[in-house]
Amino acid sequence: MKSLEVEQRRVVVIGAGPSGAIAAALLKRNGHDVLVLERQRFPRFSIGESLLSHCLDFVEEAGMLDAVRAAGFQTKHGAAFGWGERYTEFDFRDTFTKGQGSTYQVLRADFDKLLADQAELQGVEIRYEEEIFAVDFSADCPRLSVRRLADGHEYQVECAFVLDGSGYGRVLPRLLDLDLPSNFPVRQAVFTHVEDRSEGSNFDREKILISTHPELRDVWFWTIPFSNGRCSVGVVADATRYQGRPEDLDACLKQFIEETPSLHKVLKNAVWDTPARTIGGYSANVKTLHGPGFALLGNAAEFLDPVFSSGVTIAMRSASMAAGLLHRQLSGEAVDWEADFAVPLKRGVDTFRVYVEGWYDGSFQDVIYFEKAQPEIRRMISSILAGYAWDEKNPYVAEPRRRLRVLAELCATN
Repeated sequence: MKSLEVEQRRVVVIGAGPSGAIAAALLKRNGHDVLVLERQRFPRFSIGESLLSHCLDFVEEAGMLDAVRAAGFQTKHGAAFGWGERYTEFDFRDTFTKGQGSTYQVLRADFDKLLADQAELQGVEIRYEEEIFAVDFSADCPRLSVRRLADGHEYQVECAFVLDGSGYGRVLPRLLDLDLPSNFPVRQAVFTHVEDRSEGSNFDREKILISTHPELRDVWFWTIPFSNGRCSVGVVADATRYQGRPEDLDACLKQFIEETPSLHKVLKNAVWDTPARTIGGYSANVKTLHGPGFALLGNAAEFLDPVFSSGVTIAMRSASMAAGLLHRQLSGEAVDWEADFAVPLKRGVDTFRVYVEGWYDGSFQDVIYFEKAQPEIRRMISSILAGYAWDEKNPYVAEPRRRLRVLAELCATN
C-alpha cells in the first residue's frame, strides 16, 4: 500500500461554519498557523437563521463585526411569542445582562460564507470540498487522513491539535466513537423559505416569531424574517404528531399552520416557492468534549433543540473558549480542558436545557405568556433568550431549575 504524503500544520479546524471560522480567526490573530478543512463548497444551505445577541460578542472578538453589520442582514431586536389570542415580546435591548442588544436574522448560506471569507482575509487557509475519512490520535501529534473530493487525491495532515467544528457532520464523534444518545425525545422539523408578503399582519420583522399550536402545546413554529421580504418558517413536533398527516412536506407544514390562526394570518398571502425540507432526531450528545489533541465545538458536541436558537451561540461560545485555551497551551502553558472548557461550557448549555425542557412540559410557556410578570424578572428571562446563559449574576442562570419551578408555580396561581 502506497504511503500518503504527510503535511505538517500547527492547528487543524474541521469545518468552516460559524464555530470553525471564529476559532480559526481567533487563533490566527494570536499568531498561530491554522488550516481549515471543509467538506462542502460555500455558500451552502444551513438551517438556524436567527442569531442571538451574544453571538455578536464573538463576531466582534474575531474582528468580523463591521463586515456583518455592512452585509444588509435583517436587524433583530428580540423575540415575540404567540399562542391563541396571547402575544408577548422580549426586547434584547432591555436585558439584565449587559451586552449586545440587537442582532440579525440571516440567510445562513450568506452569513456562514461571510464569516469564512473574513477568516481567509485574516490569513486563515480554508480548503473546501475536502473530507476527513480517518484519524489517529494515538501518537503525540494527531494525524488526519484527508480526501479531496474533486479528484479523489488522498493525503495526511499531522498537527499539534484539532478543533472539530463540523456541526451536524460530527466528524470526530463518528470516527472516535464518541456519540451518546440524547435524552431528549425524537422530534422532527419541517421547514421552508417563502416570500411572506406579511404587510398588514402586524408581523414585527425585527423579531423572531415563535408560535405555539393552539391545542398541542408541544408543537411550535418559527417564523424568521429576512431583509429581502422572505422568511424561514418551520414547525417542530414530536414524531407522533406527524402521524395521519400528509406525507407531502409542503402540505404537512401548511396543515399545521392552518390549525394555528395567528400564524396563518401572518402567512395567508405567502408565496410558497421553495420545496419544504425536514430534519429529525437532531438532538445529540457525546461522551466527552475533549481528549488528547482535540476538542469539540458547537453542534459537533451537543445540540439541544432549535426552540430558542441557541445552537449558533453555543457554537461561537465554544469556539472562543477553545481558541483562548489552545492559544495558552500552544504558548507553553499547562491547561485543564475539563475545568476550563468542558465544565464552564456545559454550565450555559445546561441552563438552556432547563428552559428547553420547560418549554415542552409547558412550565416555561406559562412564564413566557404570563401577563402580569414583574419587569425585572422579564429582563432576566430576556437575557437568557438573548443568549447570555453563562451570566451567573442572573438568578435564572445561577439556579435555573429551582427558579423556573417557583416562577411557573407563581404564574399558574395568578
